[in-house]
Amino acid sequence: MSTNIRVIRSEHIAETIAKLCIEANMDISQDIYDALSQAAAKETSQLARTVLDMLLENAKIAAQERLPICQDTGMVVVFVNIGTELHVQGNIGEAINEGVRMGYGAGYMRNSIVGDPIERVNTGDNTPCVIYYDFVSGDKLEIIVAPKGFGSENMSAIRMLSPSDGLDGMERFILETVRNAGANPCPPVIVGVGVGGTMDKAAVLSKQALLRKIGTSHPEPFWANFESRLLILVNDMGIGPAGFGGKTTSLGVHINTYPTHIAGLPVAVNIGCHATRHKSAVI
Repeated sequence: MSTNIRVIRSEHIAETIAKLCIEANMDISQDIYDALSQAAAKETSQLARTVLDMLLENAKIAAQERLPICQDTGMVVVFVNIGTELHVQGNIGEAINEGVRMGYGAGYMRNSIVGDPIERVNTGDNTPCVIYYDFVSGDKLEIIVAPKGFGSENMSAIRMLSPSDGLDGMERFILETVRNAGANPCPPVIVGVGVGGTMDKAAVLSKQALLRKIGTSHPEPFWANFESRLLILVNDMGIGPAGFGGKTTSLGVHINTYPTHIAGLPVAVNIGCHATRHKSAVI
């Protein structure tokens, strides 16, 4: 390992977070935009095609006018990969929350966070956010900002299955979750699935699965085939764009897996809306 430790200022992190918050809320990812376009071209239902065309037009206007794609600008989730040869000058957690505060203020975006789940007094600046840290080799800091609206988050679920439930049990639970969600998460959705670990690990895996590029598959053929099967079954439900029916209920089903205990089979489903916002930067 190099003895030269790179130093970055916490202010730099805050500025980067602010920029990513604005970009994530106003610029739909290209892979998602392309998937929506392809879905519109293949859609046989006139109403469903109209909805998809409206979603595409909305994305264009948001980017051009620098307005949020959705009025629910979400609770900000931040994934941070910290290089082991990097030193942050200042408090990284405080810097991240300051960045969210700056970004949501500069972007005139809705503040949706309440300080206590029961008392429900708005914090006024969309903080605090949710932060996950990981350590990697090198001297870089990778930041992924993923604002999560609660139309989709509320439709997510976790279940502690028995190992004997197996793949069939997983499939039933995943499809049940999507079916129960219906139009609430603003379909066409992206379905993130986390399998393994503990209850909390499965939940994080499912949210990270939403970050994967549309059109990519799990690196292991077994899970890639299961993703393909689930996508077909979800789209056969006929929920369709905005719940109006049609061929496109989901743009993708993404699965992340992790080793687990001999007695458990945790499965989490995190549903992302048609925009499933996220932007990243390396500093």
